[in-house]
Amino acid sequence: MKLRIHEIFHSLQGESSRVGLPTVFVRLTGCPMRCVYCDTVYAFSGGSNMEISDILSKVAGYGTPYITVTGGEPLAQKDCHHLLKELCDAGYNVSLETGGAMDISGVDKRISIILDVKTPASGEVENNKWANLSLLKSTDEVKFVLCSRADYDWAKDVLVKHKLTEKCPVLFSPVYSQVNPTELAEWVLADKLPVRMQVQLHKILWGEVSGK
Repeated sequence: MKLRIHEIFHSLQGESSRVGLPTVFVRLTGCPMRCVYCDTVYAFSGGSNMEISDILSKVAGYGTPYITVTGGEPLAQKDCHHLLKELCDAGYNVSLETGGAMDISGVDKRISIILDVKTPASGEVENNKWANLSLLKSTDEVKFVLCSRADYDWAKDVLVKHKLTEKCPVLFSPVYSQVNPTELAEWVLADKLPVRMQVQLHKILWGEVSGK
């Protein structure tokens, strides 16, 4: 059983509630979406086919319990579900970063899903699979990547309509170099939103560098 893997690397988790934790990233090749702010365009193609056993072997060499499966869009490869199960069976603490256009119902319940709900300015709002929101567990997280004040207001409405903070933690993240993080922080405080604001730690440390 093989997956198309673009890269496997060791870095600090730059996002989600796991920010700052040494983590092994398994980045799968390919994505059906084209978000305007995408910072992993390089992963739309390329990479190499790897057996799941070889992926686990390489992951084990880094000696960390935290694994993030990401992309691209990892769930676009159907055998990703098998990789997720094998990682959990091996005892790793695993998170999955998914764009929200793919059905998450088949994801192993031991996985912490980081579900990226696409905003209007992303260019992919029509591809949100809203049924996914009813499947969220308390160990999952919902992320909104915000391009503007209009995106922020839209995300607030989604937050209330779907009672997201009653389901799991919610993350608001400014698009790197487009939304001023200080302004976003002030919006969140003014509206008293029960969300976690995040910035991309890896970009603060290393800039927009592949493999970090």
